[in-house]
Amino acid sequence: MKDKIVVIHQPDFMPYLGFFDRLLKADVYVVFDNVQYVRGCRSWTARDKIKTLSGEKWLSIGIKKPPFGTAINEVMMRKDSEWRTDHLNRIRENYKKSEYYDEILPYIEDLYAFQCERMVDFNMRSIRMLMGLFDIQIETIMASGLKAEGRSNELIINIVKELGCHRYLSGIGARDYYVPELYEQAGIEVIWQAFEHPVYPQQYGGFIPYLSSIDLLFNCGIEKSRRILRGRE
Repeated sequence: MKDKIVVIHQPDFMPYLGFFDRLLKADVYVVFDNVQYVRGCRSWTARDKIKTLSGEKWLSIGIKKPPFGTAINEVMMRKDSEWRTDHLNRIRENYKKSEYYDEILPYIEDLYAFQCERMVDFNMRSIRMLMGLFDIQIETIMASGLKAEGRSNELIINIVKELGCHRYLSGIGARDYYVPELYEQAGIEVIWQAFEHPVYPQQYGGFIPYLSSIDLLFNCGIEKSRRILRGRE
C-alpha cells in the first residue's frame, strides 16, 4: 500500500477533465465528504458549467441552503424536480446537434432520474457515471469513514498515513496553503498535478476549457474522449 498514490478531493458535481486526469494517475481516491461545504463563487461542489450558444452557463444543483460550517455530506437536496427539469432542458437544447448526443444523453437522463436526499450521493453518482464513461477504475474511500482528524495540511497528512501510503497527488490550487515541512516530517512525497487541458472540437465558436466533462463526451463520444483524456489523440 505504501507505494500507492493517493488523491483527496471534494465530491464535485460532474467535474471537469482535470479531476479525472488526477484519478488516472493515482491508485486511491479519498472523497473529502466530511469537510466544510463552501458556498459562493469558489465552490464547484454544487455546480458546473456547460457551453451554450450564448457562452458558458452554470448548472446548479437544487440544494437546501445550509448553515455556515455544514459538512458536504450533510448538505440536503430540495425535493422539487424543477432544477432537474431545467438542467435536462438546457443540456438537451445545447447539445442536441452534437455528434454524440444520442450516445451520451441516456447516461445523463439516468443520472437525473436518480433520487436521493443528500447532495453527496447525487454528486458521487455523477462522478461514478463519468468514471465509467472514461473507463477509470480506482479504489474509492469516503473520508467520513476514516478516523483521521485535523485541518488543512494536518488532515491530509493524517489521511494518507492512515491508509499506510506515502505519496500524495495534489492539484496546484493547494499550493496556497501547502507547508512542505509538515509533509517532509511525515515522510510523505507530494506530487503536483501537471494538467494541460486538451483542446477538442466544440460547438458554438472558439474553444472554452474547464467545462463539465460532459462537454467532451457529447462532442467526441466515449471512445475518443477516453483517448483525449489520456493524451493519445
